[in-house]
Amino acid sequence: SYLIKTGLLNDLYHNDVSAESSTEFPDRLSLMEVRLHAQEDEITLLKSSLADALRKLRLHDQQIPLLKQQLIAGKRNSLFQCANIKIFPQVYWYFKFLSVLLLHVSMLISALMTACLHELCASDLNIRVRRNSEKSRDSQEKTKQRLSKKASIKMFIRGRPITMYIPSNILNYEELRMDLPSQKLDLDWVYGYRGRDCRANLYLLPSGEAVYFIACVVVLYHISNQTQRHYQKHTDCVRCLAIHPDKVRVASGQTAGVDKDGKPLQPFVHIWDSKTLVTLQQIGLGTFERGVGALAFSSSDAGTFLCVIDDSNEHMLSVWDWNKNIKHVEVKSTNEAVLGVDFSPTDTNNIISCGKSHVYFWTLSACTLTKKQGIFGKYKKPKFVLCFVFSLTGDVLTGDSEGNILTWGKSTFQIMKQTRAHEGSVFTMCILQGGAILSGGGKDRKVIRWSADLAPERECEIPEKFGAVRTIADVDGEELLVGTTRNAILRGTFSDGFVAIVQGHVDEMWGLATHPTQNIFLTCGNDRQVCVWNAEDHKLDWCTTLEVREESGLCADFSPNGGVVSVGLSTGRWVVLDLQTKEVVSDLTDGNEQLSVMRYSPDGSFLAVGSHDNFIYIYNVTEGGRRYTRFGKCTGHSSFITHLDWSKDGKYIMSNSGDYEILYWDVASGCKLLRNRFESKDREWASYTCVLGFHVMGVWLEGSDGTDINALCRSHSESMVAVADDFCKVHLFQYPCPKPKAPSYKYEGHGSHVTNVRFTHNDSHLLSMGGKDTCILQWRVKGAGTGDHSKEHLASSSSVCSSSSSPVNGT
Repeated sequence: SYLIKTGLLNDLYHNDVSAESSTEFPDRLSLMEVRLHAQEDEITLLKSSLADALRKLRLHDQQIPLLKQQLIAGKRNSLFQCANIKIFPQVYWYFKFLSVLLLHVSMLISALMTACLHELCASDLNIRVRRNSEKSRDSQEKTKQRLSKKASIKMFIRGRPITMYIPSNILNYEELRMDLPSQKLDLDWVYGYRGRDCRANLYLLPSGEAVYFIACVVVLYHISNQTQRHYQKHTDCVRCLAIHPDKVRVASGQTAGVDKDGKPLQPFVHIWDSKTLVTLQQIGLGTFERGVGALAFSSSDAGTFLCVIDDSNEHMLSVWDWNKNIKHVEVKSTNEAVLGVDFSPTDTNNIISCGKSHVYFWTLSACTLTKKQGIFGKYKKPKFVLCFVFSLTGDVLTGDSEGNILTWGKSTFQIMKQTRAHEGSVFTMCILQGGAILSGGGKDRKVIRWSADLAPERECEIPEKFGAVRTIADVDGEELLVGTTRNAILRGTFSDGFVAIVQGHVDEMWGLATHPTQNIFLTCGNDRQVCVWNAEDHKLDWCTTLEVREESGLCADFSPNGGVVSVGLSTGRWVVLDLQTKEVVSDLTDGNEQLSVMRYSPDGSFLAVGSHDNFIYIYNVTEGGRRYTRFGKCTGHSSFITHLDWSKDGKYIMSNSGDYEILYWDVASGCKLLRNRFESKDREWASYTCVLGFHVMGVWLEGSDGTDINALCRSHSESMVAVADDFCKVHLFQYPCPKPKAPSYKYEGHGSHVTNVRFTHNDSHLLSMGGKDTCILQWRVKGAGTGDHSKEHLASSSSVCSSSSSPVNGT
């Protein structure tokens, strides 16, 4: 019994000591406790048996003296007889008692040993329990850490790791599929015109469409129908236009730009059909440098030839049989800027070019070009010859930076006459059908009609807010189209004046906001203009100019009630405008650095103002958005604020900063920074404009430096996200987009870094805004499989468009 019990106990002990599985340990511990209770009962039984043996031992000790007396007094025979009869049974039972006693003693020793073993086992078991408990806690901690690691992933920007916590509703991150969004984009409308630094870029077609360009798009705007079509085959900013004599075909030249690695791309010229928008020919790829500065079709031979001057140091002049894509001749023009070129309307072999301090008369003969420079003689040589036209008599009329029109003899190349035309530069001239001449002035902003012999007939002045006259297009001899230096196209007559049919910004733009219930959006930028546009009518509703000259608008947001809009400025000041009266209803300042983001809470009770001083200022909003009182300040970012969003319950804020930090704030508890970002992984956001976050991690290209994405915006349906990148592209991803290398549709059109994107209130359109190209593109959101999406393709390596434009000489 002892060996069996101790053996089982030892086996149980060793089995438990050697047990490795933490899941089996509680069951084995319970079994040992049951067995130990059974052994304690056996020890109690043994104690009672030992007490009984001791009682019997005392009884036999009392009988020993009597036995001794009987042995001494009796005879041997009688002793023998007594022993056989009386004594022997006593001795027999006595020895039997001793044997029983020894057995009980051995059992007692066994019980004691078992008890000692029990104590030892229990002690070791307690140690084992403590160790396993510690190991269990360590194991749980490690498991928790493993789960924590599995519930988060890292992305790297410029070598800096950024931890993204996976929401609880995503059970298997690795199995997530990143698909293309079900929606696509079509270019719906282009706001703006490039008049600030380009010339001869506004023409009227027989179809009633005005042809002009901005960014990478050539726009065909039907004036009467107020509709637009777009030629979108250019990969960089369009710089010049020429209309074929048939008034159908168009040539457009572009700048070179650079790719994403900074390597220059090759410029070219496209010849295309204005009726079908089909590209007929691409010429000059690999020939031109930097860009195409000027274009002209020949006239006397039905437009067989195209003359091109590029933007290289030597301003190479080349003549092409464009239909056959054959270059007939190429020659160095000048190291000075060239601003215009054209064929003589009566002789294809005669070409005129003008620019900085020169007029050149070219003669084409036997595939060679010879140049003769115009002699100013007794007349003051102007700094710039800005434009020229051919009179009906074949003479050349030039307009210069001195405000004069010079008449050059068609064969002598000498100045025959000087006519004082404008105060400041003569930017453009136009020949009317009857021989009359139109000229447009710079400083005086006048359009003057001259007779064929340069006698002034009529004049009118363009409103100052539109700038100077850049170019003129004749509509019907009376009605004119005028392109201005402040990127507007005006329509009107000398008698009735002019009204704007196309308007735009004139400097880099960053601020963009869409109305919460209407198809209205606001833009602001470095030109100090705050503009409100109607996305349905494609018109500028109203525009106001900021009072302080050094201030520019950088960010904006409409209040949820749609009555007011707040605009953040470059000085730390911000204003709130009434949408109906256009008046400033509130004017406050936070810090002295530029503001980068304005965002109302979903219910409109708070306004968050993100600044470049690293703080987020929180304001209580009352009286329908007309009264603001400081509620608190979020302090914790170590770099300037770039983006922020409110949670759907309006209690929390998620923010990004310039050092790629993601922080969360408990606004309701006093703008408290939430240290444990893991707790915010399941929070729902009213808007999603932060460029860093788990749900938009897939929009970043591998190797991004953190500035490649300027803005993004989630649709109100939460099904797609639009991205504005630094490479002139607008991307459309599915939402959420949490995995790297997610596929997207990529759309071209901007000629500079895209600074902002926003969906309209019902997701019917997307607005994108360029930086230096001063262009606003309105995209129609369409379902998959509809529309013409010839310009969309999967995102891969993007081209970086030149974000700065060549300065206009003489302006």
